Amino acid sequence: MSLARVRYAGIATRALALAVDVAIAQVIVLTGVAVLGLVASLAGEFHLGPTGRVLAAGLWALAVGAYFVTFWSTAGQTPAMRMMDIHVATPTGEIPGIARSIVRLIGLVLAIIPFFAGFLPVLFDDRRRGIHDMLAGTVVEHGDTPGEPPLVSARTP
Repeated sequence: MSLARVRYAGIATRALALAVDVAIAQVIVLTGVAVLGLVASLAGEFHLGPTGRVLAAGLWALAVGAYFVTFWSTAGQTPAMRMMDIHVATPTGEIPGIARSIVRLIGLVLAIIPFFAGFLPVLFDDRRRGIHDMLAGTVVEHGDTPGEPPLVSARTP
């Protein structure tokens, strides 16, 4: 038995982390909306018109986007990424900044739109990057510290 370095996170690990993060972000947004709805109901009858619905959808997108950009640019990982022991890093091993995180978020949306086809390169790319990683110049690695992949046991014949 020897030790082998496993550096880049695969599609299953990343998909699970993304799903959990989206659920966390939705709970945060829905909690805020519930509080605002409660306050609005105490003030009287409240209905959103077409403009209000568009504004609410924009605020939802802003809140969810802020969740991802904030965690990527400050910690290099979201709560679900921490749970899966993966993080986002630049090619030099640093935590991506705000601008790179925003580009990554826009790329993530573009990767999701065509039936998640933007994630297919993860299966073939040598660094397991999706379209969003390619656009932002990032990689998703295993381990707690950017640039320091953990040692894992692997059997050798």
